Amino acid sequence: MSATNVVIVDDHPMVAQGIQAILESYDDIEVSATLSNGREVIEHLKTHEADVVLMDLNMPDIGGLAATEMVLETAPDTRILILSMHDSPEYIATALQHGARGYVLKDVPTEEIKTAIDTVMRGERYLCTGAKFSLEPQDDEAREQLTSREQTVLLQLSQGKSNKEVALELNISVRTVETHRKNIKSKLGISSTAGLTRYAMEHGLLQGPGIGY
Repeated sequence: MSATNVVIVDDHPMVAQGIQAILESYDDIEVSATLSNGREVIEHLKTHEADVVLMDLNMPDIGGLAATEMVLETAPDTRILILSMHDSPEYIATALQHGARGYVLKDVPTEEIKTAIDTVMRGERYLCTGAKFSLEPQDDEAREQLTSREQTVLLQLSQGKSNKEVALELNISVRTVETHRKNIKSKLGISSTAGLTRYAMEHGLLQGPGIGY
């Protein structure tokens, strides 16, 4: 079986090189090009083929959404996998509407990028946990409920406080805060601090007592 041909498009060279190094550790993946914007990938695919394009969204010249549409017009079999730091439902839904096969946040474990590539190569859609939660939130009853202490920690974190600041505020260790933070993210299916803040706002936690002290 031939290797999956991957093209990486990101205007931050260190990010692109880091992803390339990760993917090239797999025998069944070949990174054929690393490009810095949408115009470059459009031009590249006029003369080269790619099975999967890992596409950033915010890039100079031509951004990821416009590039996704333009690539699929000329190479409809190419699988576009968005790799972005943005976890808002608007970004995710718009990317899928433009033809992307999947959406992965940049803070996922490195092996999840490989899983995402394998999934879209099977013809399936792939959303990482954080993206899936943002796009298709579950009913509150389906989620494991937060303890009162976890709700308190979530409130502190959603105000933009660091783990150290939360530890001082609640008179607990930084390690304990880190454990609570991990458990909160796991229970809610949220992978980013921005997602936690949005959850707190949507569920009224930022309107309760204690704000401003």
